[in-house]
Amino acid sequence: MIKKRIKIPKPDKIPLSQESIEEKQAELNRLVMLRKEVMKRLIIAREMGDLSENGAYSAAKFELGGIGRQMRQLKYILTNAYVPEVSKEQTAGFGKKITIKNKKTTLVFTLVGQYESDVSENKFSLESPIGQAVIGKKIGDEVVVVSPKGKIYYTIESVF
Repeated sequence: MIKKRIKIPKPDKIPLSQESIEEKQAELNRLVMLRKEVMKRLIIAREMGDLSENGAYSAAKFELGGIGRQMRQLKYILTNAYVPEVSKEQTAGFGKKITIKNKKTTLVFTLVGQYESDVSENKFSLESPIGQAVIGKKIGDEVVVVSPKGKIYYTIESVF
């Protein structure tokens, strides 16, 4: 019997700002410390006896699983992260603060990677409909954002 080798795809590189990388590293360090505390609670709970009806043991084990998942995700992100060069040109791209405007609204946002996007902080992902519409465009260009509500037309007012 011949075994076939399965090719595991290489992970994509993840664009992140240096600030975001530092925040994710700090969060990973915090989780490592929290994991140690939860492990201590788990050991104490295990020493209490019957594990089938031990709520403290079950809670600690559940919490440990959540911490483990968060740590794996952060390690994956940090392992594959890179800081892209921010272009000096006034072209929409990673790390640029962009203002777009139409008759009704004005949007000011920063283009970032998907792992640091946060609409509440006006950080839009490069993969978002707005990110896809503006990337590579310059001041004065008209862009079309395709959304569930339909097409919305904007003009790029500034890129810095």
